[in-house]
Amino acid sequence: MTSVTSPSIETVADDVLGVLAGPDAHLRDGQLEALQALTRPGARVLVVQATGWGKSAVYWIATSWLRAQGRGPTLVISPLLSLMRDQVAAASRAGLRAATLNSSNVGEWQRIEADLAAGEVDVLLVSPERLANPTFGARVMEALTGALGLVVVDEAHSVSDWGHDFRPDYRRVTDVLRRLNPDTPVLATTATANARVVEDIAAQFGDDTVVLRGPLARASLQLAVLLLMDPLQRFAWVVDHLPQLAGSGIVYTLTVADAERLTEAIRSRYGAQLPVAAYTGQLDSDSRESLEADLRDNRVKALVATSALGMGYDKPDLGFVIHVGAPPSPVSYYQQVGRAGRAIDHALVALLPSAGDDGVWDYFATATIPKEPQVRSLLDTLGSAEATMSVPQLEAETGLRRTKVDLLLKQLAVDGITERSADGWRATGTPWRYDQDHYDGVLAVRRREADIMRRYIRGEQCLMQLLQQSLDDPDAAPCGRCSVCLGQLPDPLGAQPAPDTMAQVRQVLRTEQHLLEPRKMWPGGAFGRRGRIPAAEAADEGRVIVHADAVEWGDLLAGPLRHDAPPPADLLDACVRTLAQWSWSTRPQLIVGLSALGHPQLVGGVVESLGAAGRLPTAPWQFDGTPPADAASVDEATFWRDALQDSTVPDVADRTVLLVVDRSSSGWAVTLAAATLRTAGANAVLPLLLHRSVG
Repeated sequence: MTSVTSPSIETVADDVLGVLAGPDAHLRDGQLEALQALTRPGARVLVVQATGWGKSAVYWIATSWLRAQGRGPTLVISPLLSLMRDQVAAASRAGLRAATLNSSNVGEWQRIEADLAAGEVDVLLVSPERLANPTFGARVMEALTGALGLVVVDEAHSVSDWGHDFRPDYRRVTDVLRRLNPDTPVLATTATANARVVEDIAAQFGDDTVVLRGPLARASLQLAVLLLMDPLQRFAWVVDHLPQLAGSGIVYTLTVADAERLTEAIRSRYGAQLPVAAYTGQLDSDSRESLEADLRDNRVKALVATSALGMGYDKPDLGFVIHVGAPPSPVSYYQQVGRAGRAIDHALVALLPSAGDDGVWDYFATATIPKEPQVRSLLDTLGSAEATMSVPQLEAETGLRRTKVDLLLKQLAVDGITERSADGWRATGTPWRYDQDHYDGVLAVRRREADIMRRYIRGEQCLMQLLQQSLDDPDAAPCGRCSVCLGQLPDPLGAQPAPDTMAQVRQVLRTEQHLLEPRKMWPGGAFGRRGRIPAAEAADEGRVIVHADAVEWGDLLAGPLRHDAPPPADLLDACVRTLAQWSWSTRPQLIVGLSALGHPQLVGGVVESLGAAGRLPTAPWQFDGTPPADAASVDEATFWRDALQDSTVPDVADRTVLLVVDRSSSGWAVTLAAATLRTAGANAVLPLLLHRSVG
């Protein structure tokens, strides 16, 4: 493959490393072996190496060498916009012309595609979701596939549904590989693949896949697990200890709500003296990019982040990673803590576990596993449609949540059961079989991983060694520096949160306002109505007192919201405060209480107290029957419509109603109660939901 006049791969490596890391830089153990493997025509190479080892350097060197041979551009399939931005910058430092086509730069696509056609792009980075786009596939990939010089699959564990971060669109990679020029080498890289994931990736890429593994221990990381705390204590611990942590870093939370609330708690204590920001998947790409730069340039002490800030984010001097809550998998935990200590000798990694983490783990374990009735409903709806259907249409027809519809469609598309066009989705007619044994196996693996996290939290052995063993690292050994090996917590982690801090955090978070956006679409299907909810039947924007598993309301969640009881004074104060800050257009004239999920004392006490405070008449609202547990959305909506229509509806004619509801996760109880009251003559319905639960 190499001509007489072409530079050797070693020479190119020296040149590229000199530009990337200085004249004294040299290849690390295993890098030359990976590069030499890629010089063989049609090579399939899987590299499993620790974060910070230099996997990207391998493919920049290989790209430079292949381009010197006159080969086509490199296609890098990368999972995150943040990772792609870092990779574009790194490729440019290596002397390569890199570009990315993603949702954040649509205005540049035409120019980039023209540069590709002219041979002026060395590296094109795309997301797996982009590969699934039919227009992109027809316009770009068909022209490129046979002319690529190298294909790189970054974070390749996402290809496997045995992996901790499976993404259905990653299965599109195998379609790309089938259409490649047989001589095109393929490199897959990851730091988080155990033996089963490696086996699955190799099976998808081909029997001749070369697997190159290295030791996964990270000498710069000092791991520690703190004693169990309740959720409020964990928040207060972060507020107290954040100023004492060296450098800047990441504080991970398990949910978006926790990231936002913890950020607010820190800001309330320190303000601009200790700048922090929340980083979640709900931010737009420009906001994410700005926050990544703020952390990289030390303009913030920390980003309080969900797993949206994870794979590939590169800040070599990241000084600490704190987890407020344990991820469900040791593999995902290893991946996240790997952001720290890449180019410094010491970085602190601390886990703040809580007994409540198990519930979050159970959700993550089952979230991506399809349920057969849901899939059948989706396929029946697509099969009976006369034209392609959009995701919002399918949401309305099936009653499934939009995120679930989107996930199921992608999973089905991988097996050719559904197909996406520019106009929408359709069923291909290919028969579908629910693979119970496979999904049972995946679930069993995830539950075993949760058991490993329990062992990690209990400190049963060296923490780094346990993470290595979870990744089947044959070099796993005690690290000698974690809290288990030392027998104590390193400074400055040991102190418990101050009681004053806990009180302050609780007070700050209880003053937050949580909006309740009204549902806008009927569920369709068996409900019998589809499309937009008419304005004459819709609820106004409402308010939520307790959002999800709010740490500041732990006593309430364990008390009256679990076992019905009269409302405590602090809940009543929060309700009055919420009403005082509510900028409604028309003041309520009647308060109606609906115990949707079995809390009549709680609802009755709130209604009575608010009525007395506002000098307003009140009315209870009772219905017959029991709301279905874990029902499909359409079935839940149908229950509420029928139960409330058959009940004795309070006299609400020509009045604005404040509707107090105890608990709901889907919002259908509120939606159908509002529609029933509006139909009965209410001018407006203002929902006050005491607890917006999750799931």
